[in-house]
Amino acid sequence: MTIIDDALFAQMQAVFGDRVQRDASLAPYTSARVGGVADALITVRGARELAIVARYLWRWNAPFVVLGGGSNVLVSDAGVRGVVVLNRARKTAFAVEGEHPTVWAESGVNLGGLARRAAQMGLAGLEWAAGIPGTVGGAVVGNAGAHGSEVADILQMAEILHRQEGRCFCAPSALEFGYRRSVLKARGGDAVVLSATFRLRQEAPEAIERRLEEFRAHRERSQPPGASVGSMFKNPPDDYAGRLIEQAGLKGVRVGDAEISPVHANFFINHGEARAQEIWALMYLARTTVARRFGVWLEPEIRLIGNWPPEAIAALYEVQELPPEEEAPRFLREVQR
Repeated sequence: MTIIDDALFAQMQAVFGDRVQRDASLAPYTSARVGGVADALITVRGARELAIVARYLWRWNAPFVVLGGGSNVLVSDAGVRGVVVLNRARKTAFAVEGEHPTVWAESGVNLGGLARRAAQMGLAGLEWAAGIPGTVGGAVVGNAGAHGSEVADILQMAEILHRQEGRCFCAPSALEFGYRRSVLKARGGDAVVLSATFRLRQEAPEAIERRLEEFRAHRERSQPPGASVGSMFKNPPDDYAGRLIEQAGLKGVRVGDAEISPVHANFFINHGEARAQEIWALMYLARTTVARRFGVWLEPEIRLIGNWPPEAIAALYEVQELPPEEEAPRFLREVQR
């Protein structure tokens, strides 16, 4: 059942014109190629447009989520009751004069592409991100990282639009970064990343390219190809989620067309026709099996978006009493039918 009624959708059309669609399929916009329809989809092509759209939606009390590259999110098969803002704000500006070069990027810019462009200009600091499929905005919200580096290490300033406080330019300390988290992640739909500025440094292009090649080779060896959400679970302290899932004997396990990758157990692959529920079922299986065998509750790195049953969300994000192995929650039984 939609919560965007005809009157509200007419208002959106009057303001946003052909940038708004009704009952839009979200699967083409996610890296796992799964997900139902959104009540409304609004495409923005600049940070200014993103700010305008967010302000209107807050004024109308219309719930919305911002979708960038579509990685690190699992969109429900039941879709999103509300608005999805498709972020295509992709302007960039490099400042290379002086001792401390920087790059400014709107929040819809692909982070991996930005890293490769910086490398071509002889600017180091972002090459760890060359294989990350997400956008600048998502990277800031989730403090994305790889190869021992993360956004918090190089962020100079983030331009944030808050529902109550308005626009602000936030230093990293104000974002309360932690391992794959920030205060923005906790605030959810009350704040939107418009742009970010990253600190870089001048370095010989050959040295940067060598690191890029090392990271690329490592990625090809360790990460599976194909449609996936990305890393499913955060690494627990002093361990690796993929190692625990593998040691639990779950590599290669399938539910429908979704599979725990035989290459890297922290990646779940859509082999073509997987449903979001099937990926959820594999996450539940991995989380409860690892908890049962090793006493470790894995914490999802991804976000569940859309119309998920509360019990499905709780099963992945809360520490719960483990049921007998032969029992499964109602939602899992429905998936397995």
